Amino acid sequence: MAGTPPPFAPFEWMIAWRYLRARRTEGGVSVMTWISLIGITLAVFALIATLAVRSGFRAEFVDTILGANAHVTVYQSGIVDSAGRIDRTIADYQEMAERLRQVDGVVRTAPLVKGQVMANLRSRNSGVEVYGIALENLKELPRIADPETGRGDIERFDQGIAIGSGVARELGAIVGDKIKLISPNGVKTAFGTSPRINAYEVVYIFSAGRYDIDRTRAYLPFAEAQNYFNRDGVADEIEVMVEEPEAVDTLMLDLIRVGGDRTLLWTWRDASGGFLRALEVEDNVMFIILSILVLIAAMNIVSGLIMLVKNKGRDIGILRTVGLTEGSVLRVFFICGAFTGCLGTLFGVALGCLFAIYIDPVFGFVNFIMGGGTWDPAIRGIYHLPAKLELFDVLSAVGLSLGLSFIVTIFPARRAARLNPVEALRYE
Repeated sequence: MAGTPPPFAPFEWMIAWRYLRARRTEGGVSVMTWISLIGITLAVFALIATLAVRSGFRAEFVDTILGANAHVTVYQSGIVDSAGRIDRTIADYQEMAERLRQVDGVVRTAPLVKGQVMANLRSRNSGVEVYGIALENLKELPRIADPETGRGDIERFDQGIAIGSGVARELGAIVGDKIKLISPNGVKTAFGTSPRINAYEVVYIFSAGRYDIDRTRAYLPFAEAQNYFNRDGVADEIEVMVEEPEAVDTLMLDLIRVGGDRTLLWTWRDASGGFLRALEVEDNVMFIILSILVLIAAMNIVSGLIMLVKNKGRDIGILRTVGLTEGSVLRVFFICGAFTGCLGTLFGVALGCLFAIYIDPVFGFVNFIMGGGTWDPAIRGIYHLPAKLELFDVLSAVGLSLGLSFIVTIFPARRAARLNPVEALRYE
C-alpha cells in the first residue's frame, strides 16, 4: 500500500524513546532494564579485557622467544668416533653457515657452542647455560642487545662474559665483577678429569624479558667457548634467523637439503609449540565461557521488556486501535531492547579498551592493594601482565553482544505485537 510507513519509521523511534524516558511510576524502564544494561557492560568489558590480555600474553611470549632464541636450530645426527663416543659437533660450521645463509627467507646464521656449567661469585653459586657466540651475531639478538634494558658495554663482549639479569641477581654480580665458570668436563689427568675453572669479567648484563632466559643464560665469545668446552675447530649447532618466523615450516626442506644428510632441525615451534597450543585451547574455552556470560546479561533484557510490555498493555491496545500494525509494535519494543544492548555494548567496549590501554597502572594498583607479589615471573615466565588490543577481538565482542541482544529482544517484542487490543482494553 502506498500509505504504509517504512520499517523503523520516525514515529516508531519516537514511541520507543518515550517509553525509555518514562519514569518507573509511569510504567517506563524497569529496574531489570538497568540491571541488564550494567550486566552487558560488565560482560563486554570482561570479554574485551580477557581477549586483550590473551593477545598481549601470546605476543609477548612469542616476542621473547624470537628475540632471544634461534628461529631454527641446525645440528647433526651423531656419529661414533674412534674412542667409541657419539660426536654431534659440526666441523665445517663456517661453510655450512654460509650455505644456510643463502636460502631464501634466511636473514642470519650463527655457529654456536653450548654447555652447562656452575657460575660462582664469592660464596654464591648458580647453574647457567653458556652460549658461545660471535660479537656481531650477539648484537643482532634484539632482546639481548637492547640498550634500554642492558647494563654495561656490549662492545667489550670479547673481553669478558655477558650474563642474564636473573643470573646477576642470584650471584649478586654487577658489571666489572669477575665470576668463575666451573665445568666438570675439564682437563684429563692420571687421576681422572679435573674440573675446569676460568674467571671472566662481567662486561654486560642483559634482560630478555623472560624469567627462564634471564635466570639461566650467559654468553661467551665464540673462540673462548670453543677453548673452554674442548670444542676446538668445531661448533655444536648453527642458529638460523628467518624473515617470517610464523612461516618457518615452509623453509624446512630447503634447510635440510642445504645442510646435508646428517642435518637435523629444531624450530621455535617445536620448542614452544605445546605451550602455544595450550594457550589456544585456553583462549577458546575462555571465549565460550565469557560468551555465556554475555548471553546471561542479554537475557535480562527479556525480563525488562516483559515487564515493560505488561505495564504498557493499555498503550499497546490504543496504538493498535488507531492503526498501528503488529510489525510497528514489534519494532517499537525491539528498539527499546536493542537500545539497551547497544548502550551496554558501547560502555563495555569503552571500559575494555581503557583497561587494555592503562593496564600497567591498573595492575600496579591491584598489586598495591594485594600487598605485592601478585605476579610471579618464576611461574608465568614474563615480568608483567601484557595487553594488546586487536581490532578483530573488539569486533568479535561487539558482534557477539549485539547479536545476542538483538536475538533475545525479538521474543518479548513479538509477544507485545501479538497482544489482542480488545483484551488489552477490556478492563480499562
